[in-house]
Amino acid sequence: MSARFQELDYRQTPLGELSLRRRLEPGTGREIHEIKLNEEFLMSSLFTVAEVELAHLALAELSGDSLNVVVGGLGLGYTAQTVLEHSNVGSLLVVDALGEVIEWHQQGLIPAGRTLAADERCRLVHGDFFALTRSGEGFDGTAPGRLFDAIVVDIDHSPRHLLHPTNADFYTAEGAQRLAALLTPGGVFALWSNDPPETEYSATLAEVFTDVRAEVVSFPNPLQERESTNTVYLARRG
Repeated sequence: MSARFQELDYRQTPLGELSLRRRLEPGTGREIHEIKLNEEFLMSSLFTVAEVELAHLALAELSGDSLNVVVGGLGLGYTAQTVLEHSNVGSLLVVDALGEVIEWHQQGLIPAGRTLAADERCRLVHGDFFALTRSGEGFDGTAPGRLFDAIVVDIDHSPRHLLHPTNADFYTAEGAQRLAALLTPGGVFALWSNDPPETEYSATLAEVFTDVRAEVVSFPNPLQERESTNTVYLARRG
């Protein structure tokens, strides 16, 4: 590997070829970490604004102390790390279907892993977030049925652009009902999407939740030399 590019790890997984790469950004020399699944980029540290805002927007909806939070999707850890920046968070579970990604964090191959490992409020859970939502027992195997104040999700590219077809039921009214049952009264659901707001999905959420809205997050895209946008959906259990 050149000094400008390293493949830190490569694994064959049930979902396909998974790789962790580190490269230097031309011009600035800044380290960029990237996770690829087959030919798709799951995450790049070049674009983290929306992942950070996802956590901030969700927690801004809540008051009180010792909040219990679930993050679905670990990636490079930016959403989880931002959750832990909020002093009123009492516990954080981060659920990821790829044990390899959890290992990379635990081994310190991903910078955020050191922060997550050092915070006693945080626990990384190897599991299928969507299957756990369907299970009726929730996300915490040590406390079946445990409710959370916020469920924050960054897994699929959008409600229509899925990593796996079996995730589709999560974005139906029935999926929203199962999710709401895992939130405390007044609890918040937040979802990241790479696509513009979809009125159909907002309407689906509104069948189950209150205070449904879609926030557009803008950020500079140096690769395309323009502004890019992501969407954060927010909804509250009544």
